[in-house]
Amino acid sequence: MNYEDIVVSKDDGVGIIRLNRPKVLNALSRRLFREVDDAISDMEMDADIKAVIFTGTGERAFSAGADIHEQVRNAENPPLPDPNRAEYSWHVAACTKPTIGALNGLAYGGGAVMASSFDIRVGCERSSFRFLAASYGRVNSTWSLPMQIGWPKAKEMLFSARVVEAEEAYQIGMLNHLVSVDELMPKAMEIAQQIAANDPRMVQGIKELMVEDVGEGWRWMYENEAAAQRGKLRPTPVEEGFAEFLERKGRKDA
Repeated sequence: MNYEDIVVSKDDGVGIIRLNRPKVLNALSRRLFREVDDAISDMEMDADIKAVIFTGTGERAFSAGADIHEQVRNAENPPLPDPNRAEYSWHVAACTKPTIGALNGLAYGGGAVMASSFDIRVGCERSSFRFLAASYGRVNSTWSLPMQIGWPKAKEMLFSARVVEAEEAYQIGMLNHLVSVDELMPKAMEIAQQIAANDPRMVQGIKELMVEDVGEGWRWMYENEAAAQRGKLRPTPVEEGFAEFLERKGRKDA
């Protein structure tokens, strides 16, 4: 499918979704929401894709957030409701394939919300975050940000709407890795290919279990994993799962 606000590519088991509105710092338009939603669905249906990288075009921004000019125009002439708009952020977060953000620049407002929805985030010296909702009379990220960095820091960032630069973001766990800008995509690809090398049924099953477990008791988490091991995530037969080990080490009698 041809997209206008994003660029999609696939490389060696990894899908790449690139926000592509650099003239407006990759602001999130209604069309971009729809295109990202569609691209995620395509990646989920493609058995060859084992992980998905999100990044942005340009040197300044991953995304500066919602397209305010479009929102003003829509307030004056309201468009028809978009039934998928409300579920967009959840689809990013709950994508069945592991997601990696290669954050090439600032992630403000809706861009920060999207970043907080990824499984893994790689940043560079240009990366920064700002959760702006409280500053303009809105609310978001209460469900996503605490899951990434814990309540104390999430409260501070959401209440204050202040800028969090790359080094602090790395220290508080908002970034899994902090690398130079030249290493941003190579590092994201390295992680994606490490994931892609594993059993996709198990990788995706692990993510599903972790999403299901949020808010549940510890014993419930244990039982949920055990039930999955007996059912949809039944272990791969040892001869198959450890084929490389057995080939390398050979068999040994008891």
